[in-house]
Amino acid sequence: MDISHPIYKTMLKRGELPQRAAEAEAALHNCHLCGNHCGIDRAERPGPCRIGDVVYVASYGPHHGEEDVLRGWRGSGTIFFSGCNLHCVYCQNYDISQQVAGQPVTAEKLAAMMLDLQAMGCHNINLVSPTHVAPHIVLGLIVAIESGLELPIVYNTGGYDAPQALALMERLVDIYMPDIKYADAGVGERLSRVRDYPAVNQAAVREMHRQVGDLQVDVQGLARRGLLIRHLVLPGELAGTAEVARFLAGEISTGTYINVMAQYHPAYKARACTDVDTPLDRRITPQEYHNAVQQVRDAGLHRLERQCNNRLGQ
Repeated sequence: MDISHPIYKTMLKRGELPQRAAEAEAALHNCHLCGNHCGIDRAERPGPCRIGDVVYVASYGPHHGEEDVLRGWRGSGTIFFSGCNLHCVYCQNYDISQQVAGQPVTAEKLAAMMLDLQAMGCHNINLVSPTHVAPHIVLGLIVAIESGLELPIVYNTGGYDAPQALALMERLVDIYMPDIKYADAGVGERLSRVRDYPAVNQAAVREMHRQVGDLQVDVQGLARRGLLIRHLVLPGELAGTAEVARFLAGEISTGTYINVMAQYHPAYKARACTDVDTPLDRRITPQEYHNAVQQVRDAGLHRLERQCNNRLGQ
């Protein structure tokens, strides 16, 4: 995608970018970007995400560990944002997500990072944990687009996104990559400290798919536009994989691209969760992963990215 792409051209011709910037600024003063619906004026104080009206970037650079269709041969240009609207007890990036880490950046600095990643040869701009900083991202993208940004934009989210955030992103984001973490609201509240995760998540996934459709991959095997789902298999079937797969096949598309992820390991506060209903103090077994993959296939989903057995068990 380049600056002449119809999405960018239409927005620029209609003068929508300034309007989108105004909407982004307004969103920070009455924040309903995620399912927490805190309503906080984040110019006055931080929300549950721990971030106020200043965005913090923990790190950025080419990432070669992402999905095959994103990393290609030059890497996915990731920007890791500090803070998070979720509080997962097993978070593997808790040092970033649960703290205000990194450097504060302006819209101009964020745009410069995007353009730097483009100059490095990355295949896309991968915005990690973007929900709570969606307004800041919009302002950065506007500067970057007007300065020559041509790469697809990836919205890499925990999946607890509300309509306010997704409305800001429409026609700016090319690839939505949400997690679907849980099929059960009680599990979501216990493990991520949020209410109604499945309902919020499923509504978000529906809207993402409405905006961009099924994942489109070019002749080089690179994602260009569409929806890519991440689903982390948890011990003891806590993630509800079978139900997640049925939702995707029945309400989104059997052509949904899904990465069935095997890399769960006890991190952050996971080892303290040792009761019979929450066996988070161990990795998943090869059999648990095999079962999850089979459940996805049985639901009728056929575009799977699997992970090899050396990331399992032990």
